[in-house]
Amino acid sequence: MPFAILFPGQGAQFRGMGTDLFDCYPGLTRWACDLLGYDLVERCRDDPGGLLSQTEHTQVALYVVNAMHAFERERREDRPADYYLGHSLGEYNALLAAGAFDFETGLRLVEKRGKLMAAASGGGMTAVMGLSASHLLAAFEQDGVEGIDLAGFNTDSQLVIAGTADTLHAAHESLKARGIRFAPLRVSGPFHSRYMESARTEFEEFLLGFTFSEPRTPVIANVTGLPYERGTIAKILSEQLVKPVRWVDSVRHLLALDSSLECEEMGGRSLLRMVDRIRDSAATPLQSESMV
Repeated sequence: MPFAILFPGQGAQFRGMGTDLFDCYPGLTRWACDLLGYDLVERCRDDPGGLLSQTEHTQVALYVVNAMHAFERERREDRPADYYLGHSLGEYNALLAAGAFDFETGLRLVEKRGKLMAAASGGGMTAVMGLSASHLLAAFEQDGVEGIDLAGFNTDSQLVIAGTADTLHAAHESLKARGIRFAPLRVSGPFHSRYMESARTEFEEFLLGFTFSEPRTPVIANVTGLPYERGTIAKILSEQLVKPVRWVDSVRHLLALDSSLECEEMGGRSLLRMVDRIRDSAATPLQSESMV
């Protein structure tokens, strides 16, 4: 049966992350610290000043720790993947694992991505539970909430929205009034939305300085929910900043190929739980749509 390895993105960070891995890769760890210009180990271990919640620090930390988890799997000669998937930032680790670029290139890309996204911050993201996209957008239209983008389709019953601080406040008030569950996410900006267009433009230019290899193992792209096509890495990575994470479509694509798909997540279980919900969703209709 097919086997997929999953890499988490922002929101998976925590104080103490990677402390069981850095000593296993001292040379790589020192090199990453030198490139970044600060002590990444201290930052992950102690989270001074809550820096891990700031996207320019979150992204590089997760990229390095995700990569080391994958290196450990490879060193142990664990079961190789038939597919790689990464959620948002995690897609860079999926591409790294598939041989599209080396560790240094990935770290430079992620460092630039994090800085650009941090500069375009000024809003946030919120997970909304129990509604389809059409019902959620209809609710916002009825309540006069404007400027909200759908930024992620995590499961059939969990969407992610993004917007400016004022826009999200209006969205939260609408959701509260309707009794719809939601949870603000631990991110510092309205990622995967129109508000990242300036970051996308600059990142697109930055990507022109790199050459990418075709993945040796299929990688499912967040933007399309389908495997990367030849020659599209730079285009998709820039588009990812302004387009939603289509996690549901990504997982359904693999389940359509073989419903017996097995998955392993690097460093956690949140993505595995999403996969389980997507797998079970056909037999579990949404319960809250009648509230809209």
